[in-house]
Amino acid sequence: MKLLHIRSRKACDVIMRKGSVWKGKTMIVRWLPGAPKKEGPQPAGLYLGTYASAKLDKSAVKRNRMRRRCREAFRRLVKNQDDLVTAQLLVTPKIGTLVTPFEQIESDVRTFLSATNTWQNPKSVPPASSTSR
Repeated sequence: MKLLHIRSRKACDVIMRKGSVWKGKTMIVRWLPGAPKKEGPQPAGLYLGTYASAKLDKSAVKRNRMRRRCREAFRRLVKNQDDLVTAQLLVTPKIGTLVTPFEQIESDVRTFLSATNTWQNPKSVPPASSTSR
């Protein structure tokens, strides 16, 4: 499956307002089923956007690295899967993403993607990771 980008602020705002929330150990994922609303046909795939505010870290370099690590984990796990439904994801890394081993981030993404069968029903939310805080 292809990993596509969400670049417009308008699309991100829609996901922030209407999307369901999944909280993992290393990231928070807000998601909506379907492709973003644009003119013309939209290709099937996962539309991924990232959001990292200055509250995470004052250094833009560190925030961008957190975003890149999350995006790369999704890219690696999605490229071999063809059975996923089309959805829009807005990923917000948590502070620990910068120092967490990459395998932990991939594990978080794998946990999120394992619940893709519940995306058919927008009222249901994928289960969060098993550890509680």
